Amino acid sequence: MPVQDVIVVSVPVADQDKAKAFYVDTLGFHLVRDDDSVPGIRWVQVTPRPGATALTLVTWFGTMPAGSLRGLVLACADLDAEYERLRAAGVRFDSPPRRQPWAAEAVFRDPDGNMLVLQQA
Repeated sequence: MPVQDVIVVSVPVADQDKAKAFYVDTLGFHLVRDDDSVPGIRWVQVTPRPGATALTLVTWFGTMPAGSLRGLVLACADLDAEYERLRAAGVRFDSPPRRQPWAAEAVFRDPDGNMLVLQQA
């Protein structure tokens, strides 16, 4: 049976509380899980909407230093409005929205420097 879906993407962060605040309070993601039921690991998982691919804000992968994620694409319905909302909230963008042949995009960074792409198809 072939792979059916992507369910979790690990996002390497230095401070899970700071990252959780950014993804939940600034980006508007939903907190799915925040527990330390596995000794030595705090599992912080967020999702843009119920049932969507979740992001786990991780600190325990030595080969994934905080800020090393590149190119995670987040969809939005109105790029210009979301760009302005996030900029007003203090989000660091690499450039203003740009129209590409495939979509309109704006690249930004989370507090750890992970590179995310906001995209309107």
